Amino acid sequence: MEKISYTRRICKDKDKISNFVTEQRVGTLSMCTKEGIPYALPVNYVYWNEKIYIHGMGSGKKNRFLSENPSVCFTIFEELGTVTDPMPAKCDTSYLSVVVFGKATLVDDLEEKTQALTKFLDKFVPKFFKTPLSKHFVDKYRSSLDNNAVAVYCIIPEDLTAKENPIDMENMFDMNKSMHRHANFKD
Repeated sequence: MEKISYTRRICKDKDKISNFVTEQRVGTLSMCTKEGIPYALPVNYVYWNEKIYIHGMGSGKKNRFLSENPSVCFTIFEELGTVTDPMPAKCDTSYLSVVVFGKATLVDDLEEKTQALTKFLDKFVPKFFKTPLSKHFVDKYRSSLDNNAVAVYCIIPEDLTAKENPIDMENMFDMNKSMHRHANFKD
């Protein structure tokens, strides 16, 4: 895999990366058709056992493209704000991003599928359901939209990189403050 060229932005803090990937709710799944046409879409996900799990209907473009070509890129990104500078060309963005390359495989194992879907419920609707998700329910459920079982995919990272530009509180852009003062450009 090609290395990150802007090396001073590389984040190597494994705990920070793991916490970020665990806490974020949406990532961009990028894939490619067998004809080489790119396709990317935002998806909810869970990070569990150092793997990324996504889910959705058991039919549609995503399923077709992944069955044709399981190689994916999964990106998680959070913009933290804009960093100001007296020189316009040096204004910047504060962010943390993680890029994962791997293969998305359809989860057939009912136990793993049920556990992954339980992780989704725990993350997105914690304590909403009174009874735990059962293997029987997951096995029997069919969507009213396509009459298919829910599709769960697992992405095992083959390569994971992270970049960050930490918040610089002293120079973060604040719309309220900028209304009262204007920076003068330096030539």
